[in-house]
Amino acid sequence: MPYSPRETVQKTGFSLDTLRYYERIGLLDGIDRTAGGQRMFTDDDLAWLEVLRCLRDTGMPIARMRRYAELARDGDSTFAERAELLEEHDRDIERKIADLRDEQTRIKEKIGWYRTELARLAPADAQAPA
Repeated sequence: MPYSPRETVQKTGFSLDTLRYYERIGLLDGIDRTAGGQRMFTDDDLAWLEVLRCLRDTGMPIARMRRYAELARDGDSTFAERAELLEEHDRDIERKIADLRDEQTRIKEKIGWYRTELARLAPADAQAPA
C-alpha cells in the first residue's frame, strides 16, 4: 500500500523537509511518484526510514549514513562491510555512553554537595522531627 508524504510524516515522525533532504542526498532511493509527481512511499521505504531514524538518533554522521545506504543498495555482497560500519558505530555509541556516565557522576556529586550544604544551612528547628 503506498503512503502519501503526509502519511509518511505521520507514520515516521520525519518532516517533509527531512524526507526531501534524505532523498536528495541519497539516503532514500527509488521513491515512486504518482503521475502528478507526488512522492509515494512503500512499507519498505517506511522500514528503511526506521533504520535511518535509529542511525540518526544514535548519532551516526550523515556521511556514514550515506555510505551505509550505498552499501545496502549494492546488495548481499556488502554484508561484511555493513557489519563493520555498524560495529564501528556501536563502539562510538559505547564511548558516548561512557562519557555521559562520567558526566552523570559529576552531576550527582554536585547534587550531593548542594544537599549537604542545604542541610548544613537549614535552621536547627527545621531539622528536628515534629
